[in-house]
Amino acid sequence: MLKDNNQQYISWISDLKQRIQQSQIKAAIQVNSALIEMYWDLGKEISERSFENTYGSGFFKQLSQDLRNEFPEIKGFSESNLKFFKRFYLFYNQEIINRQQVANDFKDNDHSNLQQVDREFKNDENQNRYQLANEFPQKLFLIPWFHHVTIITKCKNIKEALFYINKTIENGWSRAVLLNMISGNLYQSQGKAITNFSKTLPDYDSELVKQTLKDPYIFDFISITDNYKERELENALIDNIQRFLIELGNGFAFVGKQVEMKVGHQSFFIDLLFYHIKLKRYVVIELKTGEFEPEQAGKLNFYVTSVDKQLRDENDNATVGLIICKTKDDIIAEYSLTDLHKPLGISSYELKKILPDNFKSSLPSIEDIENELNKNLK
Repeated sequence: MLKDNNQQYISWISDLKQRIQQSQIKAAIQVNSALIEMYWDLGKEISERSFENTYGSGFFKQLSQDLRNEFPEIKGFSESNLKFFKRFYLFYNQEIINRQQVANDFKDNDHSNLQQVDREFKNDENQNRYQLANEFPQKLFLIPWFHHVTIITKCKNIKEALFYINKTIENGWSRAVLLNMISGNLYQSQGKAITNFSKTLPDYDSELVKQTLKDPYIFDFISITDNYKERELENALIDNIQRFLIELGNGFAFVGKQVEMKVGHQSFFIDLLFYHIKLKRYVVIELKTGEFEPEQAGKLNFYVTSVDKQLRDENDNATVGLIICKTKDDIIAEYSLTDLHKPLGISSYELKKILPDNFKSSLPSIEDIENELNKNLK
C-alpha cells in the first residue's frame, strides 16, 4: 500500500513539475510580449511627437536619463536602445510611408495618373495594414528584443522581417542562429532549389516540400582543403552534424552516411540519409564536389526508388532525393529532372573556409611537438 502511495506521489510531483514549468514558460512569454509592446508604443510616441526637433541631438540622452531616474528597476532605457525603439516602430511602417510619398509626388507632377495612384496606394495600404494587424498581435511581440534589433538592422523590408520572425518562433532560434540564417540569406534561398515536385507530388505536398529545400546551402562552419573529395566533404559535414542540421532546416533527423542498399546481387551506398519528421518522409542526399551532370539525376532516382521499396512503410510519404553540388547550370538541371518520376531536387552549396593543400603538411605532428618540448626541458 505504501509503495502504491509512493508511486502516486511521485507521479503527482512529476505532473506538478510539468505544469509549473509550462506556467513559467507562459509567464516568460507574457513578460516578453508586454515588454516588446511597451517598446513599440514608446517608439510610436517618439516618432509622432516633435520633442526630437525641439531638443535636437541631445533629446535621446535627456529622455534616457529621465526614464532611468523615474524607473530605475526597468532595464532597456539606454540612449541607443531608445533610438532602436523609434527605428523598430518606423521599420514596420516604412512601406506605407514610402507609398504615400509616391502618391504625393504624383499629385505634384502628374494629375492624369492621380486617381490610379491613389487607388493603388489605398489597396496596398489596406493590404499592409491588414498584414500588420494580423501579424503583430500574434507574432511580433513573441520574440526577444535583441532578436528584433538583429532583424530590423539586417532585413530590407517587412516581408523579409516577418519571414525571420515566423522562423524564429517556429524553430526557437537563438539570436546567434538567427544572425547566421540572415547572413546565409535563408529568405532568398529557401524554396529556390530546382525540383520536379509539381509533377511528382500531390499539389498540397509540392510547395510544402519545396519550401524545406534551399539553394544555395551555406557550409561556412567547416574547414576543408583545396581539391577535396566527396568523402572528405561528407565527413566534414557529419563532424559538424549539429550545424549541418541547422543549415538543412527544422525537422531533419540524421539516419546515416554511406547507407548500404542491396539491389539484386550488388550493394549501393547512399551518401547521406535523413528522415523529415514533420513531412514524414525519407530524404536522400547525394554530395557532388564539382558541377552537376545529368547522369547524376538518374542515379539519385534509383536511390530514391530503393529507399521507397526497402525502407519506407505505409505511414511514410514518398521519399525525396536531393543533389547538393558545387555548381550547376539551371537549364541542364531542369532538363535532367523532366522525365524522372521520383520527387528530386538539385541545389548548390558554398564554402567559406578553404585551406591550401599543403596546410596539413605544414603543421607540426604530435611527435614533433613532444620532441621540441623534451629539448626545452633538457
